Amino acid sequence: MMDNSYLVGSAVSTRRVQPVRSLLRLGLMLFVFLTLSSQVTFAQDASVSGKVIDNGGRGLPGVSVSVKGTTRGTNSDADGSYKISAANNAVLVFSYVGFTSQEVTVGNQSVINVTLLEDDKTLNEVVVIGYGTAKKKDLTGAVNTIGTKDFNKGIISSPEQLLQGRVPGVAITQNSGEPGGGINIRIRGTSSVRSNNNPLFVVDGVPLSGDATSAGGDNSGIGSTAPKNPLNFLNPEDIASVDILKDASATAIYGSRGANGVVLITTKKGKVGKGSLEYSPSVGFSSITKRYDLLSAAEYKTLQPTQDQGGSTDWQDVLFRTGTTNQHNLAYGGGDGNGGNYRFSLGYLDQQGIMQKSSLNRVAGTFNGNKKFINNKLAVGVQVTVSQTKDGNIPVTDNAGYQGDLLGGILKSNPTAIVYNTDGTYKQSKNIAEPNPAALLGLSRDNTGTLRTLGNINAEYEIFSGLKFKAVYGFDKSMSSRKAAFSKDLLYQDIQNVGRLIFNDIEVNNTLFDGYFSYDKEIGKINLSATLGYEYQSFDYFSKRTTATNFRTNNLDLMINNAASADNSKGLSGSLLANSNASYDEIRSYFGRVNVGFGKFLATATLRADGSTRFGSGNQVGYFPSAALAYKLSDESFIPKTVFSDLKLRVGYGITGNQEIPHNLYTQRQRYGDWGTNSDANDINGGGLNDVAFPNPNLKWEQTAQTNIGVDFALVGNRVTGNIEYYHKNTTDLLIQVTSAQPALTPFVWKNLDANVINQGFELGLNVVAVDKKDFGWDVQFNAAYNNNVVKNFSGLINTGAISGQGLTGAFSQRIAEGQPLFAFFLRDFGGYDESGNSIYNGGDVQKFLGKSPLPTVTGGLTNNIRWKNFSLSLFFNGVFGNYIYNNTANAYFTKGAFNNGRNVTRDVPALKEGGFNAPDVSTRFLESGSFVRLQNASLGYKFNTGNSSVLSNLRVFVTGQNLLLFTSYTGQDPEVNTNKAINGVPSLGIDYTAYPRARTITLGANLAF
Repeated sequence: MMDNSYLVGSAVSTRRVQPVRSLLRLGLMLFVFLTLSSQVTFAQDASVSGKVIDNGGRGLPGVSVSVKGTTRGTNSDADGSYKISAANNAVLVFSYVGFTSQEVTVGNQSVINVTLLEDDKTLNEVVVIGYGTAKKKDLTGAVNTIGTKDFNKGIISSPEQLLQGRVPGVAITQNSGEPGGGINIRIRGTSSVRSNNNPLFVVDGVPLSGDATSAGGDNSGIGSTAPKNPLNFLNPEDIASVDILKDASATAIYGSRGANGVVLITTKKGKVGKGSLEYSPSVGFSSITKRYDLLSAAEYKTLQPTQDQGGSTDWQDVLFRTGTTNQHNLAYGGGDGNGGNYRFSLGYLDQQGIMQKSSLNRVAGTFNGNKKFINNKLAVGVQVTVSQTKDGNIPVTDNAGYQGDLLGGILKSNPTAIVYNTDGTYKQSKNIAEPNPAALLGLSRDNTGTLRTLGNINAEYEIFSGLKFKAVYGFDKSMSSRKAAFSKDLLYQDIQNVGRLIFNDIEVNNTLFDGYFSYDKEIGKINLSATLGYEYQSFDYFSKRTTATNFRTNNLDLMINNAASADNSKGLSGSLLANSNASYDEIRSYFGRVNVGFGKFLATATLRADGSTRFGSGNQVGYFPSAALAYKLSDESFIPKTVFSDLKLRVGYGITGNQEIPHNLYTQRQRYGDWGTNSDANDINGGGLNDVAFPNPNLKWEQTAQTNIGVDFALVGNRVTGNIEYYHKNTTDLLIQVTSAQPALTPFVWKNLDANVINQGFELGLNVVAVDKKDFGWDVQFNAAYNNNVVKNFSGLINTGAISGQGLTGAFSQRIAEGQPLFAFFLRDFGGYDESGNSIYNGGDVQKFLGKSPLPTVTGGLTNNIRWKNFSLSLFFNGVFGNYIYNNTANAYFTKGAFNNGRNVTRDVPALKEGGFNAPDVSTRFLESGSFVRLQNASLGYKFNTGNSSVLSNLRVFVTGQNLLLFTSYTGQDPEVNTNKAINGVPSLGIDYTAYPRARTITLGANLAF
């Protein structure tokens, strides 16, 4: 209890109380003074009224009218009228979304009418359209732009992740949760049967080849692994904006590579002003979102007492971990305000995966500089990115056999097994069908290093007013080396007692030259913009694979650093085996584009001619035209300006191509046969040159004809903006690899398939400024897209979607056929179990189409951006609907047969009515809905007031969560998955087989500027 005796006793306490009484008196006097002063001030206020109109004379409702420097304010009514009290020396502030704010001093005025002018900042935004730019309001094609403020936040290893769920009609699937893993991006559906369905990526004007630039590999029976994402070399912190070209009017300027859309990536430039230093550190913590609900050791012993090995091991605990990611980004840049700018950056990313030993490490440096000379007529620019990426790979593969890969081992291994012997070595079963997953990881090493340099040097000269010529030299060079070693101590087929070493090397050297004229001129009421140019690009690709076995050592470092430790005395199986491949392709192109604006109408016409060495002599040149027309309805008098601040109708049609097949497949090529120990260069029996491919003069591009109808709109003073699109895509001359009937001189041939793939659908993009106050704002962004995919005019059948697992050799789950969507599931219709526990199939034991597709019909995203004073909160949900996933993991591991064979299973399996000898045939038993809604991203930030600090100009701290919530009925680890289960090179879609699990990540970070 507090002692209050000093208040009544001593002289000291009396002295202490006097200042308190004095302060109370002073406070009372101050309160009275302020009250009287305010009454006097209010008494001097006068009533001010008026009307707020736009430049067309129409009243504006909801305009904010406030007294500057106070909290006093009101809003205009339905016809724009307002009324407010203000002193003579007060300043009224009139503000409205989509219009330029105005300030008016009251003075002696009692009526103040104000005309607000439209702020066309949004409509005047510059959009990159390929070989040039355009204002957003002048676009005739379907183009979406997304900038830094709308990018996904958190741990982002590649540019595609910035866009996921943000753009209507752009479906992005992360194949697995592996650091740096592959990503599929589909713009307006899937069109190709065999060739690459990803769009063309263009970075600062340099089109990328689309080839793998990091070495994948075949892990000697453990299964094959796909190369990592080729865009991982780019630091997302260096990206300023991404423009997505979706319809043929926008993509035809890229001709033979524009059929699947074009993604234009623009890197950051220095800002006008003196040099500014920016630093962004962050640390992230990742954990698995969902573990498989496997039987514990105690449960397993109860159900399988004869399989008890005396231990208690949760294999998921042993091999999963909390992954830590550290990021540091440093940039310095500035500009002179006259077209000259510079920016240097250095980024570091160290991402540890949620599975032991998996990682991604990247160091990336960039320079972006621009300068003008000769009275600002000559502009010279340089953009360069140099990136060193190191991948820590683990044996999680696409097609492991009956032994399983690392994740398969985690799922099926006996939970009563013991991980280590008493001497610390791995306890391994002599049954190589059941390898110790910890040993599989610990007795292997697999790392990939990739060095990549991408850049361009460009110069643009203004010949005379309106006419310019630009020359661009671009380069894209990469070297990648993968080194994988498996110890001979590992009890695994083809590895035990011999070991295995695998080297995969890739070198890519692509070169670009562009030269084009651009002309911009206003001729009376006509705005003319034209581009005419030439482009040359070469693609030089080399790969080499080396393997070795029969090692005399179990030291992984020695195996990798001294391949000669393989015992060559044991014959060919112990010697170094090497294979290499080289190819060289070229594209030579002419292109032109004309944009004409006349009054309410805008027109665009494009033509590109491409000549490619990838195709036969009869089809080496292709022509890709497009045309589009836009009608500015908002300029018509019958469109109410109080409702529509912008309304534009667009119609376009064009033809684009797809040439993404392996290099040089049409030409007659030769290769060396295997050389015997005594072979002679001229001895065809010992080795020599043999034809492996023959002329194919009729092979040509895939071709996609696309029609697009779109409406752009802006309502209530740009408070609501968006677009609605309808598209129809017809893809013909589909490229496919066909196996030759044997015996034949070549194992396969390439041909154009006589079939059509139709994609058609609708897209909606919507941006709403719900609240826009000084201390509080709320923006909503919504997008949704519907797509229907179907194969037409096809008389053949193509199987794909291989299913892996014991007893499933040769099984498949998907078929391409007439009247079906691409990769439609082709399955037995599971109907339960009979009295013996064997599967019952509706309609008989035959595979058939059941109307289930891995292609989503609806995709969408919803973002809420909220700001309150210095706080900001962003919540982003994305969803995918209408698709199905084949759970190959459950098919291979979670059956009664697997359990009876001594393997662990999920808790539901022992209770199934399935018999122990039931064949786990491919059927709808393992087909599940892949629909989901995910809280993909949530970010909370606080920006400090740096005031007039001479050192710190910006300080913001933030916390970001990724993959926080998932709503789905899928029983696997995550429905966003796509394991490569191709057959004969025909890809699959929507199959889940021991994919690297997805993670939930929390990131803490800061943004500082000096």
